[in-house]
Amino acid sequence: MKLSAKILLLLALTLLAPSQVFACATCYGGNIDSPMADGMNWGIFTLMGVIGTVLATFLTFLIYIIRKSEALNAAAETAQKISKT
Repeated sequence: MKLSAKILLLLALTLLAPSQVFACATCYGGNIDSPMADGMNWGIFTLMGVIGTVLATFLTFLIYIIRKSEALNAAAETAQKISKT
């Protein structure tokens, strides 16, 4: 079976699947106003906050390293120009 046929079959099965297949164990047939659903939502938001904070910190660190590297390169070029004169 070709790869495109496999992808097409997987796409068709996904689109034709009943909506209950996509529900999590807590949400399936449950009341969305229950305390368990509220707890699950708060857990998801907390994890999203933690992951967002870690990614933002990592990005900030990378920007700091890039700026520091550019400053060091500029200082080295300036020192090299001064030493040639």
